[in-house]
Amino acid sequence: MKRREFTSITAAAAAGFAMGLKTSSAKTPDGGAKRKPNILFIMTDQQHAGMMSCTGNKWLKTPALDSLAASGVRFERAYACNPVCVPSRFSLQTGLMPSAIGMGKNEDSGRSKVTDAMVTQSIGPLLSAAGYEAVYGGKVHMPKQMNNVKNMAYRNLTGNPRRGLADACAEFIKGPHAKPFFMFASFMNPHDICYMAINDHARSRGGSARGNLDSKICEGLLKKPRSGDVDAFVKTNCPPLPVNHNVPANEPEAITTRYTNARTFRAYARKKWTESKWRLHRWTYCRLTEMVDAHIGVVLDALKKSGLEDNTVVIFTSDHGDMDSAHKLEHKSILYEEAARIPLLMSHKNHIPKGAVDDMHLVSNGLDLICTLCDYAGIEAPRGLSGASLRPLAEGKKVSAWRESVVVESQNGRMLRTDRYKYCIYDSGANREQLIDLKNDPGEMKNLAGDAAFKTVLDKHRKLLGAWVKQIDDKTGAKYVDTA
Repeated sequence: MKRREFTSITAAAAAGFAMGLKTSSAKTPDGGAKRKPNILFIMTDQQHAGMMSCTGNKWLKTPALDSLAASGVRFERAYACNPVCVPSRFSLQTGLMPSAIGMGKNEDSGRSKVTDAMVTQSIGPLLSAAGYEAVYGGKVHMPKQMNNVKNMAYRNLTGNPRRGLADACAEFIKGPHAKPFFMFASFMNPHDICYMAINDHARSRGGSARGNLDSKICEGLLKKPRSGDVDAFVKTNCPPLPVNHNVPANEPEAITTRYTNARTFRAYARKKWTESKWRLHRWTYCRLTEMVDAHIGVVLDALKKSGLEDNTVVIFTSDHGDMDSAHKLEHKSILYEEAARIPLLMSHKNHIPKGAVDDMHLVSNGLDLICTLCDYAGIEAPRGLSGASLRPLAEGKKVSAWRESVVVESQNGRMLRTDRYKYCIYDSGANREQLIDLKNDPGEMKNLAGDAAFKTVLDKHRKLLGAWVKQIDDKTGAKYVDTA
């Protein structure tokens, strides 16, 4: 799959493509109906796009994900709808932006306005009605009204999001299947990385590490380096600081006031952590990613041994990324690339070209997943959605229409990415706007919003974002994005 095989188009055309989506049932050579493919959807938590060794990251090894990428396509320009758990997971289930229910952050869960129609038109009910056995395993973490997977037409495999999930998925795959299955496997890691900063901040105030399992797993990995000369361990074993480790000039003030200072441990890490702690954080993040890769390997191995691989579509992604020490930040939520851009792999033996890399098309995992699944299931996607099926792109087919831009929401900001540029606007503070030339500045170190030479580019992106906010009726964004 080469760049020249792809064609770019406007976002409006992409929306129209999704709204008219319909596929016919495939036929066998004798004219009979062909069994619909099984669909295995695997998701991790807090894994940014560069956290696979197949991307060139030499500081970790992810053989399971590498094998999946080698057997199919890797989308390089894939983004979450919101770089935090609950809003992103809502979008993955419904194909709607989180602003549709007034959600910007996890804490909005209880007051989010999920309607019965949204649940009815989510993935579980749609695929169940299409003849699939829909099963769900692992972490849920969705808006309050959707937090019971049984209410979303899934059979619950297990609530264990770790090795227990891998084993439950493998056992299910090996069992008899009277009809095609759709499996949603939601793994926990590398999310446990959150607890390094949380626990370190607690200790700085005379406290102790938290006692939950997530914290214990993170602390367990750190036990060995902390037991000896930490600086020597870091020097020998840990990834170097990224080239964009420093805080950018003219960074929007809201990143400090609305995001880092809102959680004291974030502010502590940004102000107080040494180079050794940042590098140790990166090392730990790698180990947690390897841990979940091993669990994914159990599932993929079971699929291969079951004989179902030829007729199973496998999709892998994450709900959001992690800042991974870029701009002296850890955790997620912020609209920088490390938090917003996510891995996305698709594989379907004899249908998707092996080892393909799509580095041209802008993809939204939250908007496009439901349209993609409906395409494979042979049913229409719900009308009014803004996503599109990734199946034609994955299969290397020429697509006459695709989006010109992709939007990401956050609790206090909005981001729009085009082919070359990225525009962000926040709801308050100085330097509310941020314009990045991702071609020349992939690390997002230079804010061009105040550069007169880029006024035309800035105005174009303002208009594109304003039109999107108006199109989807984003009431929160409309308060600070110009929709005129």
